[in-house]
Amino acid sequence: MVSLFKKTLESGKFVVTSEVAPPKGTNLEKMTHHIGLLQNKVDGINVTDHQSSVMRYPSLGGALLVKEMGGEPILQMTCRDRNRLALQADLLFAYSRGISTILCLTGDSILMGDHKEAKGVFDMDSSQLLATIRKLEKGKDIGGNDLDGSVSFCAGAIVTPEANPLEPQLIKFEKKVEAGAEFFQTQAVYNLEQFKHFIEYARQFPIKVLAGVILLTSAQMARFMNKNVAGVNVPQDLIDELAAAPKGRAIEKGIEIAGRMIKKIRKQKLCAGVHIMAIGREELVPEIMSAGELG
Repeated sequence: MVSLFKKTLESGKFVVTSEVAPPKGTNLEKMTHHIGLLQNKVDGINVTDHQSSVMRYPSLGGALLVKEMGGEPILQMTCRDRNRLALQADLLFAYSRGISTILCLTGDSILMGDHKEAKGVFDMDSSQLLATIRKLEKGKDIGGNDLDGSVSFCAGAIVTPEANPLEPQLIKFEKKVEAGAEFFQTQAVYNLEQFKHFIEYARQFPIKVLAGVILLTSAQMARFMNKNVAGVNVPQDLIDELAAAPKGRAIEKGIEIAGRMIKKIRKQKLCAGVHIMAIGREELVPEIMSAGELG
């Protein structure tokens, strides 16, 4: 089974992905609605895995729902909650059910979430998870035991191109490439000049980069991200734009800013595509795409 998403990455088109967050519970109505809005508009739909260490409906279940509805799922897998046995088992199960694209993450700290008494597993990190996928593809588990039926995944990872200093991110990036990453989705990009420096470095490797675009819904949100989200730097001029928006119109301004960013990335051919994150406002992704002149 060849990953449809991998074919899309290799096609040369400007790739667009987005993401949906599973609910905290079994009511899938909102998630189903968001998948329905996105499935024919984007090339892949990420399903987050207990994002920010908050317990939710499982990413694997959400990815299966995307698949059932006719979308192309990108299964996020973190190493925080499962040991190497469980991670390998989930990979086998995912592949057997037609899920062939994985985004490997180490995972946020337990202290960020709503179960602070939980124990983080971290038996592996994202680079080791990537290497595990490549081992499984050779018909062996990471204990060296034969598999009765192997797998074939398009595997990716994340990178933070606006981190300061950038050098530690470049080291992690190269380690992930060596472990088998084929594509990267980045943390939010707001400073394109800084992003260009990262892209110049990344172009020496045979991988695809999708620039992260996070919808800013208010000046307050932008300031919060600057203060609390590592590697994100919303420039003051964008914060001023949001603050100057008429009352009740800040989201419209945020959509305009996101669209403007997408158009610049595409026009300047900086990377292979974009990963749009609306964080709780997934229904606005089509509007962001329209503002970015996508589709």
